[in-house]
Amino acid sequence: MDVGFSAGSNPQRSCTMAARLVRHCCWRHFGAFVSTPSAVPASLLVSAGKMVIARALPQGPFTSFHASSPCSWADGFSVKEQVEDNRNPEHRVISELIETATSPQELFQLSELHSLNSNQASLVIMQLSRLAAEKKLETESILQDERFQQLVVITDSQISQVWNNTLVNLLKSLYSLGMDSSRREMQSVEHEVLWRLRRLSFRQLASLAEFLALRQGKESKLLNEVIKKLELRWTELEGTKTVVVLMSKIGHISPALMDRLEDKALELAEQFNPDDIRKITLALAYQNRRSVPLLRALSYHLIQKHSELSLNVLMDLIFAYGKLNFHQPQVFQKIATDLHPHVSTMTPVEVTRCIRSFAVLKWLNLPLFEAIAQYALDNTKELSVSHVCSIILSFARLNFQPSGSEDFFSMVHEKLQDQLDSLDPLLLTDLVWSLCVLQQARAPYLQKVLAPNFHAQIRGDQSLKAQNLRLKLTHINAAARLESPDYGGPFLPAEVLSALGQAREKVTLLQSSLQEALAGVLGSKENGRFSVFTVYGWQIDAEMLVNGENKPLPLKGFCAPHLLRSEGTKPLPAGARRVAFLKWEFPNFSNRSKDLLGRYVMARRHVQAAGFLVVDVPYYELLDLKSDRQRTAYLKDKLNKAVAKEMAN
Repeated sequence: MDVGFSAGSNPQRSCTMAARLVRHCCWRHFGAFVSTPSAVPASLLVSAGKMVIARALPQGPFTSFHASSPCSWADGFSVKEQVEDNRNPEHRVISELIETATSPQELFQLSELHSLNSNQASLVIMQLSRLAAEKKLETESILQDERFQQLVVITDSQISQVWNNTLVNLLKSLYSLGMDSSRREMQSVEHEVLWRLRRLSFRQLASLAEFLALRQGKESKLLNEVIKKLELRWTELEGTKTVVVLMSKIGHISPALMDRLEDKALELAEQFNPDDIRKITLALAYQNRRSVPLLRALSYHLIQKHSELSLNVLMDLIFAYGKLNFHQPQVFQKIATDLHPHVSTMTPVEVTRCIRSFAVLKWLNLPLFEAIAQYALDNTKELSVSHVCSIILSFARLNFQPSGSEDFFSMVHEKLQDQLDSLDPLLLTDLVWSLCVLQQARAPYLQKVLAPNFHAQIRGDQSLKAQNLRLKLTHINAAARLESPDYGGPFLPAEVLSALGQAREKVTLLQSSLQEALAGVLGSKENGRFSVFTVYGWQIDAEMLVNGENKPLPLKGFCAPHLLRSEGTKPLPAGARRVAFLKWEFPNFSNRSKDLLGRYVMARRHVQAAGFLVVDVPYYELLDLKSDRQRTAYLKDKLNKAVAKEMAN
């Protein structure tokens, strides 16, 4: 093929055109190059004994590499490398041959045709790693190939001449190919990287740290050294991508670096896209870092700038907010509204994950929960028993009753039929307890958990788990006695009820205010009890006895079946009433509402069914009053209204 140039042509331009032409032709005729070396242009052939010393052009396709995949590692190259390559067409052609190779065999043939320098050998190893990952090739055969061994020897012999970025990606490639870490050549590359850490860019350090964290974990000595450099040079951090990667991949290893990353993320909050926000909130959630300023900033920009969010973003956001117990009503409302149209196409796992997160956050969105209840009816066959249990537990926490309650619970009972024995004891207890909250517990459920052989396993066990299980069984026992007139037993024995330990709770402002204000209502200490723990597993904040004229009576001497140990035996006087004051703190309500959570609705119901006239004392009423006199008058008024309401009924 003749290629002619006019006398007035630019020599540099002529060389470039020739190089491009060679690039297009060389792989097409590669077989001829191998079989007849004389056909290879003299400019591309080098004698076997001659080693090209000039640095090779860095790889083209590797500029899109990312540490999470062997196919995406590189972080770009220095200006110096690019300039030098532009001046050396031969190196550019070799690099392009490496880049366009589609199989390890082509790369090995290339290494046989040309005497490669250390940079070019490194590029070949990196391309081998990329192809092995893309095509899922057996790496063992690559490692054992003599030509690969020769490539490793070349890089090792001139390791100090390998460009920084190429060196970092060479190390990643050798790790990905599975090269033995005890080999001298492998240790040589590691030591060279360690020696050059101070000269690597922040982006290269971040990329290397991400890769090592995924491949080797926090036990890697090299990773620890890289993290130390990142901690010292954190002011060089720029770009949202690097911040997100470091927070999600490295933050859990270095709390000190994570502190800096949170500050940087707060500074860049406006620039994050929804997927960045998703990754950051998940990173915070998995590391249990409740960074309120950062979460508030991300929430603000999420509401202000991003109108459409994907299902994955919505699911992960509500999970992260629930894990961190971070309440942001505007975000919750947006997530619930955006999730509603997706419900019918969601999988059972997505539905249960979503509803559990909303339950943890105590956020009840009626349209969304109605849609989930309908989803359960429409996809009964796809729902497993564990999925049904998750839905019931979430509904019970928020005291949600579907509009089609009868159809929904018929489906639930049918699904749970004959499946109780397969459930873990803790899950079974939570399920029956939740059905009691929703007033849907049937006799088979009650009999299962109140049977002697069921609670015998926790008798004498004082662990926190056993205490919680025992308390829930007591609540179930109370529901069986107070709300299931047709239930004939069994019930919990007296020794199980007497074994209940009364939890010592920190005295709250509402509790102390209630006790001080009640002093003016009771008139005497003998006329009331405070913090009364009952056989039903519920605590009454204050108890008193009033006669037919609403005057306090002394409690001592009268029978008290609600106590673990009664102080008297006398029956109540005619017309007398037991009064229970129940305080309701802020956490007892659903988020941003005055609706009690399911647990406290059941508590109120049981206390009332036990024969008490219930006087509710919510925090938003009593704490708004400034003086004890006002609070005493408030309690007297509440008592009189409760008595009048009972008489009217």
